[in-house]
Amino acid sequence: MSAPVPTPTLGQLVDGATALLARAGVASARVDAVALAAHVLDVPQLVLAMAPDQVPDGFAARYAALVDRRCRREPLQHIVGRTGFRYLDLVVEPGVFVPRPETETVAGHAIAEAAQVAKTRPPLVVDLCCGTGAIALAVATEVPSAQVVAVDLDPHAVDLARRNAAAVGAPVDIRHGDVNDPDLLADLAATVDVVVANPPYIPPDQVPVDPEVRDHDPDAALYGGGPDGLDIPRAVLAAALRLLVPGGLIVMEHAEVQADAVRAAAEDVGLVDIRTEPDLTGRPRSLVARADP
Repeated sequence: MSAPVPTPTLGQLVDGATALLARAGVASARVDAVALAAHVLDVPQLVLAMAPDQVPDGFAARYAALVDRRCRREPLQHIVGRTGFRYLDLVVEPGVFVPRPETETVAGHAIAEAAQVAKTRPPLVVDLCCGTGAIALAVATEVPSAQVVAVDLDPHAVDLARRNAAAVGAPVDIRHGDVNDPDLLADLAATVDVVVANPPYIPPDQVPVDPEVRDHDPDAALYGGGPDGLDIPRAVLAAALRLLVPGGLIVMEHAEVQADAVRAAAEDVGLVDIRTEPDLTGRPRSLVARADP
C-alpha cells in the first residue's frame, strides 16, 4: 500500500505559484503570489508571513484558481478588488483605470502645495480625470483642511470614486464632467489653488506592452487623442488656466517621451514656472507649472 501524498504547505504552494507566475511573464511574481494567498485567507500580508504552514480545507483549490487568472495576466488589483495608493486602500473594478505607484509622485506634488496653502487658509484642489478618486482622496486625507473637487467623464468612475470617498470618510465633491467642456466647473473659475490630473495621454501608435494595461484598462482612460496623445492633456491645461488663482499650481502626469511637448503646450496656454518632475524610477513623468501671478 502506497504512502499518502503529503499535503503541500502554505510556503510550498506560494513557491509553486511564484514559479507559475514568473513563467507567465509576471514581473512581480513573488509579490503577487503572496498577495493572492493573503486574499484567499482574508488576512493582511504581514499576518500571512507569520501564519502556520498548514492551510485550511479548500485553500489550495481556491488559490490555484486565482493564480490561474493572474497567469492569464488579469490584473492583480481586479482579482483582489483593491489596491494601495499612498496611505489609502481603494476599491478597484474592471472598467475603471487602475491607479499605479508612479502616480503617487504626482499626488505628492499636489499634496505638498495644498499643505503649503493650508498654512494660511483652506486650499481648494481640483482633480481632473479622477478615475477611482485616488489622487483626490489622497489630498483630502493628507491635507484635512482642503476642499477637494474631483471630475471624471465616465459615470462608472464617478460612482466608484464616490464609493471610495465614502469608505475612507473623505468629503470630496465628485462630479461627472468633460474636461473638453469650456464651462466645466465654471462655478470655481479663478478660485482653485491646485489642479492635478492623470489624464489619458498614450498616443494611438503606442499600444501598451503589458497585457494588464492593454487588455484591461479602458481605452478611454489610456489614449489621449490626436496623433501625439495630447488632445486631452491640452484640454486639462486649458481648464487649469481657467480654474487657477494667480500663482496657482497645475500638476499633470504624462508619458516619458512627452515631456518636451507637454512643457511647450503649457507655455502655449500661458502657464509659467514650467518644469518636468521625475517619477519614482527617475523618468520624466509629470508637468508642474503655475498660473501667471
